[in-house]
Parts: sequence; C-alpha cells; structure tokens
Amino acid sequence: MLTDRLHARRAQALAGPGEKATEAQRRRGKLTVRERLDLLFDDGTYTEVETMRRHRATGFGLEAKKPYTDGVVTGWGTVHGRTVFVYAHDFRIFGGALGEAHAEKIHKIMDMAVQAGAPLVSLNDGAGARIQEGVSALAGYGGIFERNTKASGVIPQISVMLGPCAGGAAYSPALTDFVFMVRDTSQMFITGPDVVRAVTGEEISHNGLGGADVHAEVSGVAHFAYDDEQSCLEEVRYLLSLLPANNRERPPAVAATDPAERRCEALLDLVPLDGNRPYDMRKVIEEIVDDGEHMEVHEGWATSVICTLARIDGRTVGLIGNQPLSLAGVLDIHSSEKAARFVQLCDAFNIPIVTLVDVPGFLPGVDQEHGGIIRHGAKLLYAYCNATVPRISVVLRKAYGGAYIVMDSRSIGTDLSLAWPANEIAVMGAEGAANVIFRRRIAASRNPEVTRERLVKEYKSELMHPYYAAERGLVDDVIDPADTRLMLVRGLAMLRAKQQVLPSRKHGNPPV
Repeated sequence: MLTDRLHARRAQALAGPGEKATEAQRRRGKLTVRERLDLLFDDGTYTEVETMRRHRATGFGLEAKKPYTDGVVTGWGTVHGRTVFVYAHDFRIFGGALGEAHAEKIHKIMDMAVQAGAPLVSLNDGAGARIQEGVSALAGYGGIFERNTKASGVIPQISVMLGPCAGGAAYSPALTDFVFMVRDTSQMFITGPDVVRAVTGEEISHNGLGGADVHAEVSGVAHFAYDDEQSCLEEVRYLLSLLPANNRERPPAVAATDPAERRCEALLDLVPLDGNRPYDMRKVIEEIVDDGEHMEVHEGWATSVICTLARIDGRTVGLIGNQPLSLAGVLDIHSSEKAARFVQLCDAFNIPIVTLVDVPGFLPGVDQEHGGIIRHGAKLLYAYCNATVPRISVVLRKAYGGAYIVMDSRSIGTDLSLAWPANEIAVMGAEGAANVIFRRRIAASRNPEVTRERLVKEYKSELMHPYYAAERGLVDDVIDPADTRLMLVRGLAMLRAKQQVLPSRKHGNPPV
C-alpha cells in the first residue's frame, strides 16, 4: 500500500544514518538531533517539515550518498505552550555541513518563523560549508545571514552551540540575540587551531581557541555556558518563557506568588553606607525581583555591570546594575558595550528596563582611551536615549560624572528616577572635587591636610547631600530602600501603557 511505503520512508528518515554514526556521536559526548528536540519542545508538540529532502549535487561521490533530511532537521513545536521554530544540524550526516538543499531548508524555516511571528532556535552542530558543493554552500550561508539581520528585533533568535561552528558559519550566531554554549563539546572560531599554528606559530587547542568559557568570559560572543546539553536546553526553555513571541507583543505575564508590597528590609544591611565598601549587586537584585529568580546575561564577561532578566509582579523586566565587587562598578569598554546591547534587546522586545546605579565613573587609563572608551560609552548612551520602553532608575549610592548621566539619568529620558537616602549624585567624588576647587587654598594653608578635610566636608554638605538632586527635580523621590520593590511595582504598572514615538527616520547611526 502507498501508506506503507510512506511510513517506511518516514521511519528511515527519522532513524538517521544508522547505529554506527549514532555511537560515534555519543562517544563525542553529544546527544542526537532528535534527542535534543525532545528536550527543547513540550512533549508531543514537534512538527517537522521537509523530512524527506535530499540534495541534488553530483561529483566527489555525492551522487551515491543522498540521505534524508540532508543533515538538518527543521520544524516547529511549543515551549511552555507557545510556538517556537527550530533548525537543528545532524552531525551524523555529512558532519552537519551545509549544502544547497540544507541551506534552503533553513531559509524556509526562518521565513516561516518571521511570518508566523514566533521565536527561532538554532541547534548548531555542523562542520561548516560542504566543500564538495563549492560556492553554492557559501551562497546558502549568505541567505542565512540576510535573514538573521532582517529578523533582528522582529522575533527572538537564539543560537545553541552543541558542537563545532567554524569559519563563516560562526557569523550567524553572532547576528542572533542570544548564544548558548556547552563546555568541552562546542567551539566557535573563524580560523581553527591548524590555521593559527600555520600563520602565527601559536599552539592552542580547539577549546582554548573557541570553547564555551573563552567566549563566555573573554570574547563576549557567548551569553551563557553550561556543563551539559540537558541543562543548556532547559535554560533555553526558561529564557523563552521570559520573552515575547515577537516585537508586536509584550512578554508573557504570570500570576505572581511574591507579594507586590513586600518590604525589602534586607537591603538596609546589604548595601554599606560607606561608598568605598563593596557589596554584591546580585543580592540586591534577588531581594527586589519575584522569588529571587533572575537569568543573568553575560555573567562571566564584563563583570563590572550586571544585565539580567527577571519578573517583578509577574511581568518580565530587564535589570542593569553596576557591580561594586568588580572594578568598583565602573563602566569600561566591555561593560558599556554589554549594557548597550542589553538595553537594545529589551527595547526591541517591549521589556521594561530597571537600572540600579552605583557607579564611580568610567575606568581611567591609556588602554581604555586608546581602545575607544568614548565610542563604546556612547553606545550605552545612544541605547538608553533611543529606548521607548518604560524605564526606571534607582540610585543606590554613588552616581558620579558622565557615568551618572549614561546610567539612565533623568536628563537622558528615564521615566522615573528614584534614589536612596545615601545617594551621592555629583560631578565627582568629594575628595577629587575639593582638590580641584580648593587647590590653592589647601596649598596656601598652614595645615593642608586639616584644611582639605574641612573643605571636603563643606563640599559634601553643599553639593552632595542626598536631597540636592531631588530639590532640583533630577530625582523624582528619595525612598526608603525597603520600599524599592513596592515603588518599582507601582512605577512599572503606571508606565505599562506608555507610548513614545521617535522622529521619523530610516534608522539611526549609532556609534560602533
């Protein structure tokens, strides 16, 4: 019967290339493509397209080897009940290498995701372009890059690195919103260790060159790194639960179990009054958000600033906070870039932004200036000024100079500016300010140290008291730290219907 032939072919396609190839995959410490799909999607919801697709290439022995799927599995299913599209490389077939038919399958599923207004997840485990197909494979990558770019800010795009990703293939993940990696089994690089050795003479392993920890802590290419595929894919599911399906929707809301009016008494002890004493901004965030749960982005890279997704009163928010435990919470080249892209992500997908400010300034130094701290700091400034989502800033302690302005101050458009009673909003710290303003008086005095100490106190009492900014309307209110969560809940509820229209333009020209 015709249906028997159909079921036989489908079974062959689903089975893949055989046990030998599957065992080789397992020896590499990796799951098969369909095991990964089972972990990603809700049970029984995955629907596949083009299961029986085969390549049409000839030469170099390809005409004798035409497996179903052509090394990539495409389709859709639900994650926490919401539609998500996927393409997933099957390393057992051609090493997951991309050829013409392989690329066309990916192009189709990317187009379907955009048209349906649903997130796209790519499970990457491929050896790059299929050399036997020549330039056709390269053109296939071009089609992917174009679609990544046009879908940017329209639907969430998540790249999950579960194996190698080398050469031009690495540019697609770099164009997406989030990159997940698995330690030991996934690597990304433009030129591999052999090429590096031949050109520079440097000896380095695959993981040393482009492993998960390298990209999560050094290059900043990866947003998340995990020890195994199971925990990685579970976190992908959690991230999807925090994001909207597309840029026309708001993130999904859930019933909050954490009382909106809960006082955060612990904050009084978490943040020292002495501005020179460090503390962990993560603990502040955990005290403010629902049930202490949040998903930090780029946790290991540019650690002087924290960017994280969480819920407040059951609704997704993006939180950005200076981290006093790392470089005293200064803004430098990498932290400015990290925070800027996070602001843009939140703005693209209608996620309100809460900024927790405790910043002593920008990191000084020749390396920073020559590396373009002006240009990179301007990225963060541009991102905040361009954002139209609800924005609330809270000054916990220090807020000095240009870094205060950049961290979503009232002057660049934050909707609600709050401050704790210990806030110090000023051009610079009192010691530095006194040395500049009173330099001659200090030098001419009989006891310079005593004079300096007196003038520092005078400067603080005149210009750095907690209510100076509030008296001039630059802070909307000075609040009890224990009321921070309640004030955020009320402020975000008030701003929920915010409407802001930017000037008509094709697009801006942000600093790069």
